[in-house]
Amino acid sequence: MKKESFQKLVLTGVFAALSYVVFTFLQIKIPLPGGDATSIHLGNAVCVLGALILGGLWGGIGGSIGMTIGDLFDPVYVVYAPKTFILKLCIGLITGLIAHRFGHITYQTDKKKIARIAALAALGGLIFNTIFDPRVGYFYKLLILGKPAAELTLAWTITATAINTVISTIVSVLVYMALLPALKKSGLFFQVGKEGSSK
Repeated sequence: MKKESFQKLVLTGVFAALSYVVFTFLQIKIPLPGGDATSIHLGNAVCVLGALILGGLWGGIGGSIGMTIGDLFDPVYVVYAPKTFILKLCIGLITGLIAHRFGHITYQTDKKKIARIAALAALGGLIFNTIFDPRVGYFYKLLILGKPAAELTLAWTITATAINTVISTIVSVLVYMALLPALKKSGLFFQVGKEGSSK
């Protein structure tokens, strides 16, 4: 059990690094009025992938740490780092809840069923993000930062977040399905929760 916990901790660090790299260096940044920006990126896909492989908590922590660090190193996003940490952690927790607690994905053997559960879990986490990220961002800009341009940027943020949801869902499920045989072969496949239970 200690070995598995250590492996999960190490892989959480790997997912944090991956989400940072993907978010920071592979994003398409869209400048917005008032010095703000939004972006098309695959950082959320890494967060979802981590939740599918490691469980919601570990995967969510990895994704949220990586993208929060990305915010902290970017002068445009630095003020949004606390919001990023909370919302990306929630993506992982919701994805993990659907995949492991309800779908028992790591106990399934049918590839079509695994892909279906992975897609539903990814959509669950990412639709949460699509709904809450722009709205929390709007109130964060308006109330905490006092930015009058919050309304102007809301439509752009919703559009970018929706695009990210579609792309991240497709990429995370495809990569998960591709990695599954290698994870099982290498001993890095973790059975999360209990088979046929709600734990």
